[in-house]
Amino acid sequence: MKQKTSKTIAKRVKITKTGKLLKRKGGQDHFNARESGKVTRNKRRDLEVSASYVRNFKQFMPHG
Repeated sequence: MKQKTSKTIAKRVKITKTGKLLKRKGGQDHFNARESGKVTRNKRRDLEVSASYVRNFKQFMPHG
């Protein structure tokens, strides 16, 4: 039986051309007025998924 893509992971993670996984920083929805400017700016960037999770995430997305 074919393995299905986990849509929850696929919506949150992007695979780059070089095979890196990028995810959005969490906690951006609300309560951001209390954050310092430094934190707010850092939340705008995408982060690379840590190496320990990459293998698991790629299993959930068999078709890239």
